[in-house]
Amino acid sequence: MKANQKQINEFLSFRHIALVGASRDSKKFGNQVLTQLVSEGYIVYPVHREADQINGIRCFRSLDELPADVKSVCLVTPKNQTDELLKKVLHQGIDQIWIQQMSEGPESKRIASETKANIVMGRCIFMYTNPSGVHKFHMRLNKLFGTYAR
Repeated sequence: MKANQKQINEFLSFRHIALVGASRDSKKFGNQVLTQLVSEGYIVYPVHREADQINGIRCFRSLDELPADVKSVCLVTPKNQTDELLKKVLHQGIDQIWIQQMSEGPESKRIASETKANIVMGRCIFMYTNPSGVHKFHMRLNKLFGTYAR
């Protein structure tokens, strides 16, 4: 159940994004997503249960601590945590959700099918946020082989 371009555009139109799975380690994907989103002008709210800040940005210990006006969440989490977090996000009334490619849990598709929320799945957020380096190369390959969202 890969998201289409309309779903992606809708998600990315929200300029305030909570990032669950942000990492303090600059080599980890959660930190790279944070850096990319900030570089593209998004206001990012990293969620990390232990860190006070990442890359100089204040962290939130849990989804419950997020400001009420945050209406979009990107989940860059281990598969075994994603479904529980997805349910929590939906319960909080957040209806713009990006589940990073390869983070989908065993029930993510079923949960997504039971809601009217815009849930982007099966896509890498880098491909749609002005990528550079290896991510730009991957984007070009996706376009070449017809796997880029339409």
